[in-house]
Amino acid sequence: MPEGRLIALEGNGPELRVMAKRLAKSQGGGVSAWDASSIFFEMRRPDREVPAPSPRTLVLLYAADLAFRLRWEIRPALAEDQVVIAAPYVESAIAFGRAAGLPHRWLANLFQFAAKPSACYWMKSQTGGAAWMGKPSAGFLEFCCAFLNSGAPLWDSQALREKVRSYAESLERRRGCRILDDADSSL
Repeated sequence: MPEGRLIALEGNGPELRVMAKRLAKSQGGGVSAWDASSIFFEMRRPDREVPAPSPRTLVLLYAADLAFRLRWEIRPALAEDQVVIAAPYVESAIAFGRAAGLPHRWLANLFQFAAKPSACYWMKSQTGGAAWMGKPSAGFLEFCCAFLNSGAPLWDSQALREKVRSYAESLERRRGCRILDDADSSL
């Protein structure tokens, strides 16, 4: 049975989408982006008053969206011997969960269902703090910070961002998830 390649592209910001498209083009594959199931789109509709979910709820919703992506996008493409860029994949959600104080063991158990990627890259954000505090449509990490900032108690987006950055750096040391910037073309 043919088997394609799954490349995890982790991180946040508009650079993630740009790099995912660039990688897909260079690798001859496609992109599986967060919120394929529209769970998060429905939450941010202006006509709905949704209370700010907890970090645990946001991670659980991300896991549900990832299960949808695996079922309908990623696994079928891999079965057809295609390359899939998952942007983001598992480590972004784990980084957010750890930054928000969720136990690593709980997060690891939650994402056991996810296929192991052939390669993992963390896209270094160039946008700074503004992307984390606004524009919830920009990506999963931005969405989480925007929602957490709207609830009580208010979360410190800067502190979350620093903890996520620290987690990304530890990934490079521990698991070989290479950190990229938008100028990196040496994949």
